[in-house]
Amino acid sequence: MALNYIFVGFFVIALAIAALKFLLLGDVQTFKAIVEGMLDMSKVAVMDIALPLTGVMTFFLGVLNVGEKAGVINGLARFIGPFFNKLFPEVPADHPANGQMIMNFSANMLGLDNAATPFGLKAMQSLQELNPSKDTASNAQIMFLVLHTSGLQIIPLTIIAQRAILGASSPSDVFIPCVVGTYVTTVVSLIITALWQRINLWNRTVVLGLGTVTGVMALALWYLSGLPKEQIETISIVTGNSILLSVVAGFLMAGMYKKVNVFDAFIEGAKGGFTTSVTIIPYLVGLLVAISAFRNCGAMDYMIDALKWMFSFTGWNTDFTDALPVALMKPLSGSGARALMIDAMKEFGPDSFVGRLVCIFQGSADTTLYIVALYFGSVGIKNTRYAVVAGLIADMIGVLAGIWLGYMFFHS
Repeated sequence: MALNYIFVGFFVIALAIAALKFLLLGDVQTFKAIVEGMLDMSKVAVMDIALPLTGVMTFFLGVLNVGEKAGVINGLARFIGPFFNKLFPEVPADHPANGQMIMNFSANMLGLDNAATPFGLKAMQSLQELNPSKDTASNAQIMFLVLHTSGLQIIPLTIIAQRAILGASSPSDVFIPCVVGTYVTTVVSLIITALWQRINLWNRTVVLGLGTVTGVMALALWYLSGLPKEQIETISIVTGNSILLSVVAGFLMAGMYKKVNVFDAFIEGAKGGFTTSVTIIPYLVGLLVAISAFRNCGAMDYMIDALKWMFSFTGWNTDFTDALPVALMKPLSGSGARALMIDAMKEFGPDSFVGRLVCIFQGSADTTLYIVALYFGSVGIKNTRYAVVAGLIADMIGVLAGIWLGYMFFHS
């Protein structure tokens, strides 16, 4: 129901603001901007998002099907099963969904968005097979989605690259705050959803698993933090892409070893790519057009101005408020947040407090509403239960953590 109210609310707010501007100010451009934005975003949702995704989905779902028939996915599921069984008690320890989810999380951590999406959609479809109520999100689907929207990423390469393009003196200086911020968001997402589902996280398996991941990340951060930007970029590019290529080649070689007809298995899995991409188009169009209407009516600017006014009475340092547009846009639109991040760095400078803080916001979470529409839409989920609320709460915690990290690292 939360997504239902958000969807309707965006259009109602856009109409109300446009009407008030016309009646009180004689502004006739807002109606035009909203409608043109809706039409443009309808095209973008199909031509720039859904159709390009079709090719990527087709290829990776084909490779994934080979891996399943070769037993690789089941082997990965058995390996990660004891840990995931605590977080996803509805999913059998040896179910393929466990392997698909870990591949999705791994691709996200390495910044391989194009690979993460097919793995994630396949995982959602596998979880749907276990879902007793096909139009209502299961606990396992919500846990997976909320963890996915936390946007855990080891190296925020695109942010570092953009800072370099804009002339930052040390483009990678936001590296540690970004990773810490996204890790905080991920852990908070896990705790919030576990409390909602009454999952006991205080057990040896979960504590050991989280402790191991935290330790590995701390060591990686310690090592990478002492390297120059160029070397960090090289490590990221080589590591991420070599792992992805190894996965593809490994799955295919495993299929050959297990006497699988590799090409037939690839074609069988690849056929689902087009079907899945077509299925998600209505969900993408609906939500992205609604977000466009909300943005183009000026509602986002009014929200920022209201927050600045409110914080001005607290006596706190309010330098962070100029970075809030990125934080508020990120759950709605990744491209919109990226554009606002670039605008802020151009206006305030990439080495300014605001210029660095917008980068932390951009790297600390993912596009919650977009991901909800994409993933739940792919399996026909209509009742998302508390998924949106839990995801947005985690996003808010990520924003607060980002502000704290910004002041700790960069504010004089």
